[in-house]
Amino acid sequence: MNVRTRSSAVIGALCLVTSVALASASASPRDDAAKVALTQVATAKNPSAGTSGPGGAVWIAERAGTVRVLGKQGLGEPVLDISAETTTDGERGLLGIAFANDFKHFYISYTDLEGTSTIDEFAVHKGKLRPETRRTVLTQTQPYPNHNGGDIKFGRDGYLYIAFGDGGSGGDPHGNGQNLDTLLGKLLRIDPRGGKPYAIPRDNPFVGDPKAKDEIWAYGLRNPWRFSFDKGTGDLFIGDVGQSAWEEIDRAPAAGKGGENYGWSQMEGTHPFREGTEPANHVPPIHEYDRTGLGCSVTGGFVYRGKAIPRLRGQYLFSDYCDGTVRALKLKDGKVTGVSDLGVNGGEVVSFVQGGKGELYVLDLGGPVSRIDPAA
Repeated sequence: MNVRTRSSAVIGALCLVTSVALASASASPRDDAAKVALTQVATAKNPSAGTSGPGGAVWIAERAGTVRVLGKQGLGEPVLDISAETTTDGERGLLGIAFANDFKHFYISYTDLEGTSTIDEFAVHKGKLRPETRRTVLTQTQPYPNHNGGDIKFGRDGYLYIAFGDGGSGGDPHGNGQNLDTLLGKLLRIDPRGGKPYAIPRDNPFVGDPKAKDEIWAYGLRNPWRFSFDKGTGDLFIGDVGQSAWEEIDRAPAAGKGGENYGWSQMEGTHPFREGTEPANHVPPIHEYDRTGLGCSVTGGFVYRGKAIPRLRGQYLFSDYCDGTVRALKLKDGKVTGVSDLGVNGGEVVSFVQGGKGELYVLDLGGPVSRIDPAA
């Protein structure tokens, strides 16, 4: 993500009306918006990601390399510590965690001491990690310490999806976003248990294309820092961090076959980037916003499927690392019909977490872990 430094906890260079008329990042709360509040439930050390674990418990990753479980008294002692194996230089660190759908395996996404993006797996027994079963599933070298991406999620299909940025620097100097012969600037889809070290699903869109990597599910991404699947529909949503002018939210329907080209680095949102030409197969964002306000780096969230806030159900929540305001996109048939400022600020929002019952949490890089509750 492209983060403008605001505190000592900032991730180095870490670093959403419909597609054209979307410059609304500084919008005031709407009268028809759901009324919500943020309830701080814990404090972490630079929380970076999270996931729902066995029994619906929320697991939180801390950027330096630890994972802790949220309980009634806050976060417990680390259940995993790889701090000696990663670095917080640039945008590096422990960047993503996920459980397989049956909770029998746990996955971490981190950059090692050399900056290589690494996906490791642990077996899980009775809700606990088995460290002795750890194995590396996939690695990807990174030419620069920014735009590592790093988010991981399991889809309804049981496959592991992995987001990688374009490799870093600025302006995609190596052209990775549109190059199908690299995993950088892509969303990948693999079967981590189907082979050694993993298998390629036969229906991946580029299987059999000698000029493309079989692991690729979608491409044309700059830094897909956070993505998610809608628990209700299975649709995919990606918050892709922009270069210098536009932040975007991309979507792919659950019934899709993959292969979407989100445009980078020919496009930044719906706008040509520099002298770029829009690809014929470009899939434009469902929402974008410019940087005339306080925003600088979109943080993708989730479609709300909890029960605590009925008026929010079916809306996609997101924020921005520099602005911190939590916003919601109203959706109909996959299209945005409105955007709401929910009237709460999560601070340096680096991630959202979806609990086992569909309730959402906001992670502030400075430490606070907050649950989105109905306003009193």
